[in-house]
Amino acid sequence: MIDLQIRAATADEAEAVLAFWRESAEGTSVSDDVDGVTRLVARDPEALLLALADGRIVGSVIAGWDGWRASLYRLAVLPAYRRRGISTALLRAAEERFTALGGRRVDAMVLEANGTGRMLWAAAGYEREDHWRRWVKPLTERTRREKREG
Repeated sequence: MIDLQIRAATADEAEAVLAFWRESAEGTSVSDDVDGVTRLVARDPEALLLALADGRIVGSVIAGWDGWRASLYRLAVLPAYRRRGISTALLRAAEERFTALGGRRVDAMVLEANGTGRMLWAAAGYEREDHWRRWVKPLTERTRREKREG
């Protein structure tokens, strides 16, 4: 049994969080940079939850709440620490956060190719909804300019 601490990340941990994600998370995001992590923490200081063991980041989840929807992103556990209940502890903390904020349902972003992740979410009681599809548009400087001019 490991001594696990779950707590919110701080802005000064952005580099450590990014290093952890490079080692532990599936896929990458356009927001995977120091600015993205520090803006997340500044906007919602309780959203980025970390699991620590012996002072080391061994797990993370982003528990985003916009006042309407509860969304989970970046659930990841350091490979050497998997199958020890860390993702369960992180999900419990995220779900408690959402319940306290008035959330009624949680959505999780899971890469289609992430078979391990899909099994984890199913084991945690989450169900896949095949009738939804994600639509995305990068907000680069060009697309922001087009929107202003359009």
